[in-house]
Amino acid sequence: MFRFEDPAVLGLLLLLPVLFWLRYGRGRGSSAIRYSAVGDVRAAGAGRGSLAARVPPVLRGLALAAFVVALARPQTGVTTENVLTEGIDIVLVLDVSSSMLAEDLEPNRLEAAKTVAADFVAGRRSDRIGLVAFAGQAFTQAPLTFDYGVVRSLAGALEVGMIEDGTAVGMGLATAVKRLQASPSESKVVVLLTDGRSNRGEIGPVTAAHMAEALGVRVYTIGAGSRGTAPVPRPDGFGGTRYVRMQVDIDEPTLQEVAELTGGRYFRATDTESLQAIWEEIDELERTEVEVENFTQYEEEFPVPLAAGFLLLMTELTLGHTLLRKLP
Repeated sequence: MFRFEDPAVLGLLLLLPVLFWLRYGRGRGSSAIRYSAVGDVRAAGAGRGSLAARVPPVLRGLALAAFVVALARPQTGVTTENVLTEGIDIVLVLDVSSSMLAEDLEPNRLEAAKTVAADFVAGRRSDRIGLVAFAGQAFTQAPLTFDYGVVRSLAGALEVGMIEDGTAVGMGLATAVKRLQASPSESKVVVLLTDGRSNRGEIGPVTAAHMAEALGVRVYTIGAGSRGTAPVPRPDGFGGTRYVRMQVDIDEPTLQEVAELTGGRYFRATDTESLQAIWEEIDELERTEVEVENFTQYEEEFPVPLAAGFLLLMTELTLGHTLLRKLP
């Protein structure tokens, strides 16, 4: 940032043209001096034109302008921002089982979930975000962090097949709750998305929900998938792909119970648009008012124009007594 501490002083710059007109612009009476021979005088002044005669006034004018600028106290400042409000700790839990390849959401359930999750992360400001992926097992893809770029990158790298297949909903939720266990934040949230019912893992979804309830973790659950059947790609054995219609089997009663136990909500996303709307609604539900204090520290820069003014003035005086000295 740049500013003048006393900008009104800059008004003096408007007086400089007036002063120079009074000093140099008005007609001045001519004077004469007698020489016995004018040849030497003419030779001495042969290299000095009207342009050279204007150099000292110009230098003096620039020096005065520099002094005025210095008197106005130019300053540069650096602004720092302190966030006073404590944010929310949020862990996203995404299903990466093979059924997430179903194409009832565009382009498929997993890619749609990754896209809207990345948009959700990008919209946060003062919240820590973590990421858990699960299929037959669960693991932490990203611990709680303010580095939203890393979380979005890791979410984009999620793929079906990176974990053994299955749907361990309870393990995914329990892993997220474990990540939030040591969190000092007053508000702790899990957003869990799955397209099936739990069929793997040592911890069931309801048991994990009781763990979350005990630790004050609020859980939002999302069931992703259309109603009825959905096309799922399968290898055809000849290097190609065939599509199989599979029944959409989301355990909605369990997901509703998990959400209700923890004070959260259950949502059903039957297409990409509804999935986007659900994440936007959760985003609004988990907003915090951020209080920010801005501090600007200014440094004085007047020595620069002040030094420039003295340099110009010394140059004008030096030239006036040497190269541009007037004859007596």
